[in-house]
Amino acid sequence: MVDGTPALNRSRETRANTQSGYLMLLIWVGLLGIAAWAVISNVHGAEVAWKWGLVIASAIAGTIILCGFYLINPNEAAAIQLFGAYKGTDREEGLRWVLPWLTRKKIAVRANNVISDKIKVNDLRGNPIEMAAQVVWRVTDTAQALFDVEDYKEFVMAQIEAAVRSIGSRYPYDDIEHQEITLRGNHDEVGVELRKALIERLTVAGITVDECGLTHLAYAQEIAGAMLRRQQAEAVIAARKKLVEGAVTMVEMALQHLSEKNVVDLDDERKAAMVSNLMVVLCGERDTQPVVNTGSLY
Repeated sequence: MVDGTPALNRSRETRANTQSGYLMLLIWVGLLGIAAWAVISNVHGAEVAWKWGLVIASAIAGTIILCGFYLINPNEAAAIQLFGAYKGTDREEGLRWVLPWLTRKKIAVRANNVISDKIKVNDLRGNPIEMAAQVVWRVTDTAQALFDVEDYKEFVMAQIEAAVRSIGSRYPYDDIEHQEITLRGNHDEVGVELRKALIERLTVAGITVDECGLTHLAYAQEIAGAMLRRQQAEAVIAARKKLVEGAVTMVEMALQHLSEKNVVDLDDERKAAMVSNLMVVLCGERDTQPVVNTGSLY
């Protein structure tokens, strides 16, 4: 009991007590042979009452056996129930047999690939974005999948949407400075978080997640244009910042080498002019046109 609320009684998969269908088929063929012998001997020989009883008993037993046969395909299981009570799960492939008054409910345990619908989410910074995810899931506990949730497939789809919303609101869409985990720039980390969240949500239904990741990620249409312009502006600013840092380093190296090799002796005013010219050349968007000075230095 947690906070005064009683804990749910979760089902647990157990192995069902079933038989090989091939053995029971052999027994059924034997009963058929006995019944045929009894009928033929009564028709073509002396009629004996107990032989008709043997025919009736064989027919009843054969009918019971026939009603108990069922098939299990690869990556399939059958939950066995007795008047609604769970009696175990049969995972053996091939022809199987169980008492006919035990019902069999089949469930696939193979991997399922699902791509969720695009949903609108507000990211960590409140920007509306569109997200969709691809999830590979499978049933690991048939009892929980069949008896602990109403419809395990609908449950999976609902939990995928809830997990995508949770992850989408936990991280920003993008970060131009690359100082935090983002949905756009850290697909692997986000995929790990999404898988962890889904496994926690789907455990109650006996389902595990083998693989998942985002298949669609974009700004919502109403802000897509504005956010694109912002991204372009941020990219230009970041590029300019790198360009200026490189230009300052190159100017510093040029002045240092000129001073160390005594190529020319520049006062502060001439250094300032040289720095200004170099910065214009290095940071300008257009090609510069040199002016050749054929006179004196000054």
